[in-house]
Amino acid sequence: MVRRIDVTGAGGVRLAAWEFADPPKADPGTDRTEQTGEAAQAPGVLLLHGLMGRASHWASTARWLSERHRAVALDQRGHGQSDKAPEAEYTREAYVEDAEAALEQLGLSPAVLIGHAMGALTAWQLAAKRPDLVHGLIICDMRASALGAASQREWEDWFKAWPVPFATLADVRKWFGEDDPWVERPNPSRGEFYAEVMHESADGWRPVFEPEQMLKSRQTWVYDAHWEELAQVRCPALVVRGLDGELGRAESQEMVRVLPYGQYAEVADAGHLVHYDQPEAWRAAIEPFLDGVLTGS
Repeated sequence: MVRRIDVTGAGGVRLAAWEFADPPKADPGTDRTEQTGEAAQAPGVLLLHGLMGRASHWASTARWLSERHRAVALDQRGHGQSDKAPEAEYTREAYVEDAEAALEQLGLSPAVLIGHAMGALTAWQLAAKRPDLVHGLIICDMRASALGAASQREWEDWFKAWPVPFATLADVRKWFGEDDPWVERPNPSRGEFYAEVMHESADGWRPVFEPEQMLKSRQTWVYDAHWEELAQVRCPALVVRGLDGELGRAESQEMVRVLPYGQYAEVADAGHLVHYDQPEAWRAAIEPFLDGVLTGS
């Protein structure tokens, strides 16, 4: 079961948060109010997707998390079913303030933050800014080093190469899973990932986000390195990389060294979309860390 909860982010932007949980089991001796209260007291987890992602990408992770945690995934501004107002800010500060607002309005804190790519950067920046709200952090395939101007130009060219509108979702899956020049070998999970961020319009299938807003969001971090904020994270933190992802082993291990309480995990046969490529191996990589945070060990 999933339920939507609206959150007000920075500048009044409306954000859609999604809480994943099984329906409460009826107990003759316990009223519904008490059951709801117990659920709210479970350790909180906030899941933050990457650029172009959406909360539903976390569904499989959130469902097993909900066995022991209160698991909520956030559609970040410009993504999913959250506001995409052209006049809104798409800065690092805005994304971090949105996640901060979500933790406070949902009553999740102190929480574990799990972030993928851009969402991981948001997570560690928030952990550095508000240590009182965060007691654990999982960073999935996000670099701390500056990516540079060439990287941004490559993304601009890549968006222009998309053959939109797509005639069918099958075409979406095939292009992103096989035909995209960025794909080195067929990757069905990548095709599924992108199919989930498409919606049907009058002339075919188009992304639910505005590519211009994605580029605007991205340019607020690609020119800068983010090691300083890593060093300011005071909670236990796990850096996870896919062996074929964008985060190299040397940089990931340096991130672990810089983090005051850093740990390392890697997932074989996984690329950048670690939790989508290898969901069972992803769970095996992060569950021991979560258990340790939960028990304080």
